[in-house]
Amino acid sequence: MRIASFNINGVKARLSLLCDWLAEARPDVVCLQELKSQDESFPREAIADLGYNLAIHGQKAFNGVAILSRRPIEDVSRGLPGDDGDDQARWIEATVPGESGAVRVCCLYAPNGNPAPGPKFDYKLAWMARLKARAEALLAAEEPAVLAGDFNVIPQDEDAARPEAWAEDALGRPESRAALRRILHLGYWDALRVLHPAERLYTFWDYQKGAWERDDGIRIDHLLLTPQAADRLTASGVSREMRGRERPSDHVPVWCELEI
Repeated sequence: MRIASFNINGVKARLSLLCDWLAEARPDVVCLQELKSQDESFPREAIADLGYNLAIHGQKAFNGVAILSRRPIEDVSRGLPGDDGDDQARWIEATVPGESGAVRVCCLYAPNGNPAPGPKFDYKLAWMARLKARAEALLAAEEPAVLAGDFNVIPQDEDAARPEAWAEDALGRPESRAALRRILHLGYWDALRVLHPAERLYTFWDYQKGAWERDDGIRIDHLLLTPQAADRLTASGVSREMRGRERPSDHVPVWCELEI
């Protein structure tokens, strides 16, 4: 089962790009972020025509997450637990059955947090704390699960072409990195780094200042696996060629393959 994550940066604006990629790469499960679309205006038909079932948690003009699957989508839950007053569409999870078991797929779009320090950064750290609590609950189930999405955190200096440029940014601040490490230290595995420990891997290039042309990228899109999922990991990668296409997202897909 190939599971991919892709911050599409506007699903309606980049529908042609998305459909072309789905038809070419044919991932079994896709976690989409930054839909910028409400549920009722999401372009369901075009994606369903490619053989995908959909579960959507949308929001007008901002945020929004979705799970696409060639297999059934079961037991869908929307919204990250821990704050009933949080109305930002940043979390959706569901179970996807495979041929020899099932996987719990959690699609997330973590807050950016800028400017930092400030209220937006405080919200980011509080959201990451809620994510840690949910990650603990998923571990307790002792089943294959994947936390897939745009975490808006650069884990280490090696995950940025110019780490010094991000030192005071919310994506690279030590508080953000520590919040991600607390989740990893629970027992999660970074699917990209497990198989590519030293490779230069970026998943985001800013639209400004020729970042793509200079390969001035960062790695902020991640696939975190429970031990039961990590035991089934056979491949992982970054589809960086997508950033060079016409009218691209500023992110590219990341993916892993599990024997499920």
